[in-house]
Amino acid sequence: MSAPSFQEMFRVFGRIGLLSFGGPAAQISLMHRELVTEQRWLSEPDFLRALSLCMLLPGPEAMQLATYAGWRLHGTRGGLIAGLLFVLPGALVVLALALGYAVYGQVPLVQAAFAGIKAAVIVIVLQALCRVAGKSLKTPTAWILALAAFSGLFLFGIPFPLLVIGAGLWGFLTTRTKEAPVPPALPLHHNSLRTFVIWAGLWLAPVLVLAATGQTFLTDIALFFSKLAVVTFGGAYAVLTWITQTVVTDFGWITPDQMIDALGLAETTPGPLILVTEFVALLAGYAQGGVPLALAAGAVTLWVTFVPCFLWIFLAGPWLDAISARPRLSATLEAVTAAVVGVILNLAVWFAIHVLFTRTLPDTGIAAPLPDPGSADFQAFLLTGLAAVLITGLNWGILKVLTAMALAGLLISLF
Repeated sequence: MSAPSFQEMFRVFGRIGLLSFGGPAAQISLMHRELVTEQRWLSEPDFLRALSLCMLLPGPEAMQLATYAGWRLHGTRGGLIAGLLFVLPGALVVLALALGYAVYGQVPLVQAAFAGIKAAVIVIVLQALCRVAGKSLKTPTAWILALAAFSGLFLFGIPFPLLVIGAGLWGFLTTRTKEAPVPPALPLHHNSLRTFVIWAGLWLAPVLVLAATGQTFLTDIALFFSKLAVVTFGGAYAVLTWITQTVVTDFGWITPDQMIDALGLAETTPGPLILVTEFVALLAGYAQGGVPLALAAGAVTLWVTFVPCFLWIFLAGPWLDAISARPRLSATLEAVTAAVVGVILNLAVWFAIHVLFTRTLPDTGIAAPLPDPGSADFQAFLLTGLAAVLITGLNWGILKVLTAMALAGLLISLF
């Protein structure tokens, strides 16, 4: 179909941003449903290739996937619209929750509503995972790569980048197809270099201004989260331990209990999980200088976290079609796509365990947590069953389901 209008893009990507609960697995599932199944703005192969590219880049893969989709449809303006609409709703929710948390402490009613939303997310993710797996796992080798990626993460805790690189090398080395004629390379000296200079300058300019004006606390915030933007391969889950150690132990910006609450709230708000960095910065700024410094710290963190995402996509996106035209490189992306299915399954299992059980077993000998059967949360199982009926039985839309499940979570907590 022809490219959608900007009004249509605002409507669809705005809805994605408002409904993107549950972390990267749920967000990728939601975008697949909206962009491939319902709107048909991207083909299945285009979506899966873009997902593989985003998994190879540093930063939140779901936000970068939205940015790539927008760029594919309407160039740089489309990428900015899609990326900003994916992040801003969640950023505003985190801002409100963080300030409320800083002033009043925990917000039980909000957490109760999110309990119902999390139950719905489990069903949404599993439904979409089956759909994506059916489209991308078409050969025995693809199934083996997906299972190997899941096992590597769940059982052995192999770093995510190693699994992706390994899958890509397997696809590259085992493809013997003769290289076909390909289009000429993109003009690196013109487009790519200009893109890098513009977006790297936008990213680093505020950091340099803060350092030059002696804003020590804000400079530390900017430098740490800028560094994070370069090393977060595989999304926020891959660096949560490092974030926790640095902000709690090294800098002492927040307490361990505050960090646990930050992670819990970030997992249940719309937008990428890496918005936990905004929550941390807001709490740290509030402790240092009240609401004004909290707002400044949150704004700086959002800037240095997400401007690099636009840099990576606008720099790498134009190369994706050229890569796909080369059989060996295309096979590499296909292998990465198969591994990504295993990664999404691991995230879905991890999320379900933490929603449906209140405790995990210690020292199980494997990398991933296993649920303690005695800690099964009856209310969570009940809510998940209700979500399954609404989604698969009654075929309700996502917005209607999430609203109903939020109300169900509130009612169960009250009565």
